[in-house]
Amino acid sequence: MCGFVGFTGHSYNDEEKNLIINKMSQEILHRGPDGGGFFCDEEFAVGFRRLSIIDVSENGNQPMLNEDGSVVLVFNGEIYNFQELRKPLVAAGHIFKSQTDSEVLVHGYEEFKEGLLEKLRGMFALAIWDKTAQKLLIARDHFGIKPVYYCRTKDNNLLFGSEIKSLLLHPLFEKRLNQKALKPYMTFQYPVTQETFFKGVFKLRPGHFLTFKNEEVTTQAYFRHIFSAKPVQEKKLVGQLRDVISGSVKAHKISDVPVGAFVSSGVDSSYIAAEACPENVFSIGFKDENFDETVYAKDFARIINAKAHVKHLEPEECFENFGKIQYHLDEPSSNPSVVPLFFLAELAAGCGVKVVLSGEGADELFGGYDAYTVSKKMRYYRRFVPKIARCGIARFASRFVSRFPVLGLIRGGKTEWEDFIGHAYIFTEKESSDLLQSDYDFEFLASDLTGPYYEEMKGKDSLTQKIFLDFNLWLPNDILLKADKMSMAHSLELRTPFLDKEVGQLADAIPGKLKIKGGVSKYILRKAAANKLSAMWAQRAKKGFPVPIAFWLREKRYYERVKEMFVSRTASLFFRSDGILKLLNDHYRGERNNARKVWTVYTFLVWYDQYFVRR
Repeated sequence: MCGFVGFTGHSYNDEEKNLIINKMSQEILHRGPDGGGFFCDEEFAVGFRRLSIIDVSENGNQPMLNEDGSVVLVFNGEIYNFQELRKPLVAAGHIFKSQTDSEVLVHGYEEFKEGLLEKLRGMFALAIWDKTAQKLLIARDHFGIKPVYYCRTKDNNLLFGSEIKSLLLHPLFEKRLNQKALKPYMTFQYPVTQETFFKGVFKLRPGHFLTFKNEEVTTQAYFRHIFSAKPVQEKKLVGQLRDVISGSVKAHKISDVPVGAFVSSGVDSSYIAAEACPENVFSIGFKDENFDETVYAKDFARIINAKAHVKHLEPEECFENFGKIQYHLDEPSSNPSVVPLFFLAELAAGCGVKVVLSGEGADELFGGYDAYTVSKKMRYYRRFVPKIARCGIARFASRFVSRFPVLGLIRGGKTEWEDFIGHAYIFTEKESSDLLQSDYDFEFLASDLTGPYYEEMKGKDSLTQKIFLDFNLWLPNDILLKADKMSMAHSLELRTPFLDKEVGQLADAIPGKLKIKGGVSKYILRKAAANKLSAMWAQRAKKGFPVPIAFWLREKRYYERVKEMFVSRTASLFFRSDGILKLLNDHYRGERNNARKVWTVYTFLVWYDQYFVRR
C-alpha cells in the first residue's frame, strides 16, 4: 500500500529534519506515488509515501494524528477487520474524520496501546509515536507480509523504515557491509539472518513489535503459531476451510480501486482467483514450453470469465534489468523466481491495476512442498543404519554426485533437522569455505539458524517442525520479501488471502495426515478447492515459477556476461576467483549443473555493485 521512513532524536532543527526526511522519503517514491506527508517534532521525524487504495480522498493522508496530536501514525498495509474494530471505538467516544483503516489504528492505540496488535487481522508494518510517553512503537504483521527495518545511529537514536535504501540517506547512517551475512546467504539463497547485509540494520521479525524509549530498544512477540491438531471429520473440515478462505478473499477484495489476480497452473493462485472472480488476471512465462504457464492462465481466465494478460520474457531483458531487481530487493536474493515476478508486477501495473491477489502461503500452511515428505525407505535407512556408517557412505557418494543419482545417500547421512533447512540448500558450509576469502569465511552451520526453531517444536511431528521453520525463515525472508519488493517496485499492492490470521489459525489445527495424504500434497486444500475448480485443476502439481537459468548460462553471451563479473576486482574481494570460475566453466561445458550455485554468486555481485559501487 505505502512506505514510510523515520528517525528519533533532536540532533537537527525542524528545517533540517524536513529536508532529511523528504530526501529519505523520495528514495521510496515507488511505494507511494499518489502522495506524501511529513511530521516532525523535537524528538521525532517521519515521512510517508501513499498508494491510495481505501478512501482515496485526502482524509486518508498520513502521517495521521489523533485529535490532540499526541499520537502519530504511519502505516503500510491493510487491516481487513477495521470496520469491525471501528464500531466499539466510536461507541467509546473516539471521533473519526475518514473511512480509513489507518484512523482505526490511531484510535485503537489510544484505547488499547500494544494490546491493539492482537486484535488486528491484516498485513501491516506500522510505526506509532506516542508523544506523551515519548515512546516509539513499531510492529510487523503475523506472517511478515510487510517488511520493516531498523538500526541505531551514532548518537544512540533509532532509524526505521519500509526499505533499507531510504535509511542510507540519513546523515548519521554508516553504510558498511555485514561480512557475516554472505556465508549463510550462500547456503540459503536469501538474507536469512536478523541482521541484514548492511551492518547494524535489522529486520523486525513477523508477529513482533519493537518499542524505543529512553534510548532503549526492546522487542517482543505478540503472536506465535499454536499447532494443536485435533481429530476432525474430513468432510466437516473441508466445509470449514471453504468458508474461511471465502471470507478471507472477500476481505482481501475490499478496495476503492480495481483488484486483479496473479494466476499460474497451480491450485493456489487458481483457487484464490476463482473465489475473487476479478476482471483481469495476469501471468508470465518463457517461450520454452517447459517454462511457460501462460497457456494455463489463458484457459483458466476463460473459465472464470476474466481477461488474461500474459507476457513471454526474453533472457536479454532479464539480464538487463537484473541490477534494478536487486536494487529493489534491498538485499541479495538468488531465488530465480524474483525475475519473472518483477515483470509480472510490471505487467499488472501497466494495465492500470493497483491491487492484485496471489496465492503465497498455501504451501507452508497446507503442506505443499515435496521436501515436507520423507519416503518410507529413507525413514528405515536412518533408523536402522548407524549414523557413523551413513555419514561415511554420504561422503563417498558426494564424490560422484555429478554422474550418478546418489543424492538420497547424501541426504541419508544427515538427520532430518540437518537435511531440511528450507527449500534451497545451494552451498554446503564446506563448499562456501572453499570459495570465500578468509575475511568472509566465518564459522557457520545452517543448524545454528534452524536449530532453535526445531527445538521450539520438539515433540511435534516432522511436518509441523518443517512448517514452523518455514514460517520463521523461508516465508518471510524469501517468499514474502520478494512478493512485497517486486510488486511495490511498480507501485502495486500484492495481497495474500491464504496468509490471513483466521485461515492460519484453522490451518495450524489441521492434522498432518490431512495436509499430506496418500502422497498428495495440500490434500485438504485441494478437496476444498474442488467446489470452485474442476477436479483436474484442483489436482495440478506445483511448478513454482520455473526460470531457465541453467540454459541461459550455457549460452555464450550470457556466460561471458557472468564471467566478466566473476573475474572482476570486486569478485576477488569476496571469492577465490579460480573457484567461482570453475563453477561457471563446468556448467557452461555441460560437465555439471551448477546453475543455482553460479546464480547465487552472480546475484550477490550484482547486488553489491548496486549498493557499494554505483551508489
